[in-house]
Amino acid sequence: MSALRRLPSTLVNQIAAGEVVERPASAVKELVENAIDAGARRVAVALKEGGRTFISVVDDGVGMSPEELKLAVERHCTSKLPDDDLTHIGTLGFRGEALPSIASVSRFSITSRPAGADTAWILEIDGGTKGAPKPAALPRGTRVEVRDLFFATPARLKFLKEPRTESAHVADAMRRLAMAHPEISFRLEIEDRTLLDLPMAVSRLERLAAIMGRDFASNALAIDANREGLRLTGFVGLPTLNRPTGQHQYLFVNGRPVRDKLLAGAVRGAYQDFLARDRHPMVALFLETPTEQVDVNVHPAKTEVRFRDAGIVRGLIVGALRTALAAAGHRASTTVADAALGAFRPHSGYSVPLPMGNTRIASVSRGLAEAAAEFMAPLAEPSAKVEALAETNGAVGQGYPLGVARAQVHETYIVAQTNEGVVIVDQHAAHERLLHEKLKNQLESEGVRRQALLLPEVVEVGEEGARRLVQRAAELAEMGLVIEPFGLGAVVVRETPALLGEADLQGLVRDLVDELAEMGDHLSLKEKVEDVCGTLACHTSVRAGRRLSVEEMNALLRQMEATPHSGQCNHGRPTYIELKLADIERLFGRR
Repeated sequence: MSALRRLPSTLVNQIAAGEVVERPASAVKELVENAIDAGARRVAVALKEGGRTFISVVDDGVGMSPEELKLAVERHCTSKLPDDDLTHIGTLGFRGEALPSIASVSRFSITSRPAGADTAWILEIDGGTKGAPKPAALPRGTRVEVRDLFFATPARLKFLKEPRTESAHVADAMRRLAMAHPEISFRLEIEDRTLLDLPMAVSRLERLAAIMGRDFASNALAIDANREGLRLTGFVGLPTLNRPTGQHQYLFVNGRPVRDKLLAGAVRGAYQDFLARDRHPMVALFLETPTEQVDVNVHPAKTEVRFRDAGIVRGLIVGALRTALAAAGHRASTTVADAALGAFRPHSGYSVPLPMGNTRIASVSRGLAEAAAEFMAPLAEPSAKVEALAETNGAVGQGYPLGVARAQVHETYIVAQTNEGVVIVDQHAAHERLLHEKLKNQLESEGVRRQALLLPEVVEVGEEGARRLVQRAAELAEMGLVIEPFGLGAVVVRETPALLGEADLQGLVRDLVDELAEMGDHLSLKEKVEDVCGTLACHTSVRAGRRLSVEEMNALLRQMEATPHSGQCNHGRPTYIELKLADIERLFGRR
């Protein structure tokens, strides 16, 4: 074994760079964070070959003197810990590792000029070999240029992706920082092409709209909640505005973009009653906490944090989001109507991007198209499927947001007329949500009322399925479902929740077996009450294909208006689509 020795400083910096600078996006993130900490109001970034051959970051911050430049590129030199206190970190950077790490694996230069200085100064470093500061030309602020990133560590180059992919990672890092700092303008150019141009925003929602899209801004719920010294602000999308991945969830702690499992899990928990497991909400949440309550010194990349009291943080997020979702009432996102209208436009076919990766909206749109013809059919064909409904007294839909029932199409969709247009309701999805909410409310307030079956029903579920059900029999009874073992691999159902009426008991019990298998034996049903209530409601709600009377349809509409979350079913699909009269008139060329 070789004798112990101290590693050269250049090699130490290159080792540190492996943790701090994983790819070009890591370098850009560190440099832009430095610009924000320096009080910049404008930050401009330029890339070539995805940042592999050239990165430039220019800001109009406070700048540095020649002496400060020399210190800035030394390892563990920083201006951001004046009291040497790691428990009160109020800046994005604090380690003093970024500049020397980047400089050790690239051809690096930094030019800076503080306010009031006669000239700027430039310092160049080639693979860790530092020169002396020299006079240069630059307005107030700092410009950092990184050329040939990782040329000094060729092995790292092999792990970089193609320029387009690396550029996308850079853009994502900049978007996250821009969300947290709407008061700063950000610009990103790639090969002389502008990829991001975000001027200073007058509000956080304006900045979020520029990044997450106008659909998000139009369908976002404001969040502003406090608990025990913590404050949560931001915006979350309606459940019907969802995506197949979680990449549109942006989380921040004290202005720092983070990828934290606790925060992401809290968001998932808040929405679990409203979305299918493979769908994800769009959110941008900003948590402000006393610095001593959070540890940001967990990882060199500074994207992970640890909270002193994780339970308070989770409770704040889940409570604030559920309160906002409840206050939204029966509201559904405008993208639902946009998708339906798109299906009607000439030459569009049915290729319109539909929310939720689901065919239900396309089905509604096709049903509407067929209904337009069917409403005319009674003039010539008495056997038409659409039942004409009597006019109600008074103004149409006055005081009723979801209007007054006018028809039932294909015995599946209720067509209602409002003062401003037309509403189409999926009767099964809507009733499923109403039952779900009633079951939850009963369970929380007084316990679910049960009804005994005149003829108990035997359900074959297999030996393992029967074991799971019997093991949870007491908990199921609290939810209104009384079962007992019945031979090998079967159970008998003796009582059901009174709200459910004539349920599909065979399908219900088998689905519950699947739910229990997914939960595992360690998780109680009370912890998964939303899923269980959703399963119960799904098997009992008004099914597609059932003809409803005018009174039943209007009763369903009134219940939806009075029930929180009724704009979407338990899986995040919309329960109704609203078409404004102006949009319908445009479809027919009247506008």
